Amino acid sequence: MKPLIAALLLALVASPALAGDVVDTSFAKAQGPHAFNVRDLVMMQRVSDPQLSPDGRYAAFGVRSTDYAANKGVNAIYVLDLARKGAKPVKVVDKGSSARWSADGRSLYFIAPAKDVAQLWRVDLGGKAGLNLAGHATAVQVSRGPLDINDYKLSPDGKQVLLSYGVFTDCATLACTEQRIETRKRDKASGTLYKKLFVRHWDTWSDGRRNQLFVGSFGADGKLPAEPTVLTRGIDGDVPSKPFGDAREFAFAPDGKSVYFDVRIAGTSEPWSTNFDIYRVSVDGSTKPTNLTAANKAWDAYPVPAPDGKTLYYLAMKTPGFEADRFAIKAMDLATGAVHEVDPQWDRSPGDLAVSADGKTLYATADDEGQHPLFAIDPANGQVRNLSGAGTVNSFSLAAGKLLLARDDLQRPADLYLAKAGGAGLKQVTHFNAGDLKSARVGDFQFFTFPGWNNETVQGYVVKPVDYQKGKTYPVAFIIHGGPQGAMSNGWSYRWNPQTYAGQGFAVVTINFHGSTGYGQKFTDSISGDWGGKPLEDLKLGWKAALGKYKFLDGDRACALGASYGGYMVYWMAGVWNQPWKCMVDHDGVFDARMMYYATEELWFEEKENGGPQYEVPQNYEKFNPIDHVKDWRVPMLVVHSGDDFRIPITQGLGAFTALQRRGIPSEFLTFPDENHWVLKPHNSVQWHDTVNAWLKKWTVEDAGPTASK
Repeated sequence: MKPLIAALLLALVASPALAGDVVDTSFAKAQGPHAFNVRDLVMMQRVSDPQLSPDGRYAAFGVRSTDYAANKGVNAIYVLDLARKGAKPVKVVDKGSSARWSADGRSLYFIAPAKDVAQLWRVDLGGKAGLNLAGHATAVQVSRGPLDINDYKLSPDGKQVLLSYGVFTDCATLACTEQRIETRKRDKASGTLYKKLFVRHWDTWSDGRRNQLFVGSFGADGKLPAEPTVLTRGIDGDVPSKPFGDAREFAFAPDGKSVYFDVRIAGTSEPWSTNFDIYRVSVDGSTKPTNLTAANKAWDAYPVPAPDGKTLYYLAMKTPGFEADRFAIKAMDLATGAVHEVDPQWDRSPGDLAVSADGKTLYATADDEGQHPLFAIDPANGQVRNLSGAGTVNSFSLAAGKLLLARDDLQRPADLYLAKAGGAGLKQVTHFNAGDLKSARVGDFQFFTFPGWNNETVQGYVVKPVDYQKGKTYPVAFIIHGGPQGAMSNGWSYRWNPQTYAGQGFAVVTINFHGSTGYGQKFTDSISGDWGGKPLEDLKLGWKAALGKYKFLDGDRACALGASYGGYMVYWMAGVWNQPWKCMVDHDGVFDARMMYYATEELWFEEKENGGPQYEVPQNYEKFNPIDHVKDWRVPMLVVHSGDDFRIPITQGLGAFTALQRRGIPSEFLTFPDENHWVLKPHNSVQWHDTVNAWLKKWTVEDAGPTASK
């Protein structure tokens, strides 16, 4: 399920089998040539957020390394001189993120903590001849607010900055919010009274605060006032949105006199509404925000003003209440309010929208038949070109006729690539993890297609085991992706990475069934109301096709694994298609569709996928409900579910484990009280992988016994 609230404290006494099977999670990274494993994965440096300097000479970017002893990631900021041959990246900030260049290109702004409060900082890099990266000045704190900065964006002239803070909207100052938080901490009564949803969202209980947008002007000393000006007063919503919104949701006009932002008005319908709109407000806060897209009751977001200030580009959906609808690129004439679609013939759903300095080219990424490239779109005629080829572009930056990409694929994590703005001359300019990748062997992969449901073409891929030998057969990890409107694509992952299974001696098979993204909106739409229908048919046909095409797959030693929607499908398959599988692994899946509706937080998802609220169409929720087929379960299953998962609450996993235990089916339950829908902490990631791999191996060894008694 798509990015799917509070911790349910779970006291669980592990069974002797679970306690004995879990591999020691202490860290011992393999030396010399070896098969890729989870310890390689968690220790890799993660390159992200590339930012070209205004003159295009320098690249600033973030690198996350892992402090395994402290069980956390550490974010640093690097700068690379792209004009100097053989130049190496230089770390200019030890702990910080979200680096952005000053208007003159001689300083970097970034976010870092000061006394445990996230503040805005600046580090001056300017020298007499270019930037002085090795001997730059000490970073200076430029914001002084008492609250964490969520995100920020500099004005085109660099004199102002937009800041997002989480505040109580009836407070006139940031200090008021801080004081109220401290008062609550001192209160010996622990109860909280809620009067509307969201009570909790993703992994956080609501405390009544809203993300609001402020603007501050830099003083003569380069610092910001302690109390910036609020721009979204009276807006009952979050800017940026929760839980994953960022600075793409607000922007300065080119002349710096006004600001655009998107927001969903909460009211009493927030949990079942996707009606985001784009607003404009004067940068001095003298006017109330004006809704520019009120006519569209679906999702309008990510405003990108054209350089001449005459046109506003943004992304818009057509179907209210549907988060996986196609995003179209819209162009609004700001003088008349007239709107037209730029790319009506392009059957893809773009994101990360940007515009060139001359306004003649739009840039966006999109899922596309197992890839996630960067595209150039001509705003005059909607023509689309793939600029980056195969692989996944996670983020990009434009400046001075150049293009800087963070790009990865199934065999390597992200590095930076530089090209001309038209995509020509693409070349890799950073080589993080090169030594680790040289010593840690990964598996080869191949995409394949087959006739799926209704004889329509469906795509999947296989990954060979790291030490593949022709003529041998290998056990299989059959991975089912989440979303459900998502895809297993040619990209690197730090959670469900096929190479962690390939490194353990497994082949991997995955299918981008009906409902997956990157194959046209009709294909994506086809899963709604049919969770256990077309996708299951595709999985069956894809499994058959893979076995017929790749003789190294051992169909008698295969396990099915899935998370979120993939976890739902594992529970569904356990009752209606369990014959091929020696074992199953279910991570945060939906076990009871009926209760899922009342326990989750984002109700628009459930209502769209099932054709309405459960109390209006109960039959739709029962049509493909895994809980109704428990009597037919027979395959050993590992269930994983975490305490802070409020998208699919932990009672779903506990219910499934109870069913398995009561049926007498070999089963184990792994839970993390401090994780959400994802497992993110380094030690927990290692434990997750070690536990899953041990379970797969237990049931796929050559002499594994019968699966389970019925």
